[in-house]
Amino acid sequence: MNIVLLEPEIPPNTGNIARLCAATKTKLHLIEPFGFQLDDKQLKRAGMDYWQQVEWKRWPNWLAFRAQVSPDSKLWLIESNGPRNYTEVAYGPEDYLVFGRETAGLPKNLLGENRETWLRIPMFNPASRSLNLSNCAALVLFEALRQQSFPGEI
Repeated sequence: MNIVLLEPEIPPNTGNIARLCAATKTKLHLIEPFGFQLDDKQLKRAGMDYWQQVEWKRWPNWLAFRAQVSPDSKLWLIESNGPRNYTEVAYGPEDYLVFGRETAGLPKNLLGENRETWLRIPMFNPASRSLNLSNCAALVLFEALRQQSFPGEI
């Protein structure tokens, strides 16, 4: 599996997701620009000593990242108001779970062009704008891994 963070802004979220990726042997893709420096103390603190265990790649932009994705892989865009719930699809081991910026989410044009792979996490309180990014990544990743019978579990 792969987790993609498009223009992440908050260092602790990225660090927590890196730790999640280390624990699950999930590849992490970070797409610039970032809202922080990669040597940020909060980023390192949240990721603890797990960064050395993470297979990750830095991409200069969405187009460079997109160009390397195999046609056999799906890009699942996780964003509020998606037409389908994240539990309603079948995930493959080479698929990508794509999350946007904490303050703005994924670009509207990207969502509009990919409605068939735009997924939502259910929310029940209309006064709550969103869930934490690292929580969202964990929810969706573990559903994808569950569907695949947790490959590689120790």
